[in-house]
Amino acid sequence: TVASILIVDDEPSVSTLYSRVLTCEGHQVSIADNCTEAGRILKSEEIDLVVLDIQIKQESGLDMLQSIINSHPGLPIILCSAHSYYKSDYSSWLADAYIVKNSDLSEFKTDIKKLLNRNKPTH
Repeated sequence: TVASILIVDDEPSVSTLYSRVLTCEGHQVSIADNCTEAGRILKSEEIDLVVLDIQIKQESGLDMLQSIINSHPGLPIILCSAHSYYKSDYSSWLADAYIVKNSDLSEFKTDIKKLLNRNKPTH
């Protein structure tokens, strides 16, 4: 299934890598490098899944997570961080998945597939 995925990350190397992987899997990818841009994209495009960095410049991805949950209930969100210690922050538990950034993208791809399939309508 082709999905529309929004990547919110202020590190171009990360967003480019994720974008490449997802595009190769047939998905359409939008990239935002700050929360304002992410909000604009969420308002103007049909997004099926969000990949959200926890630290975006001076902004909090956890605040953005709350905001997305309020404005788009049910939209799957994968939190990404370079650090696993955010997993113990209870506000990160609102996300559907939590990935520690590393060069092995198999967990990333698996979580994306799982979340997209979960939201597929069953006929």
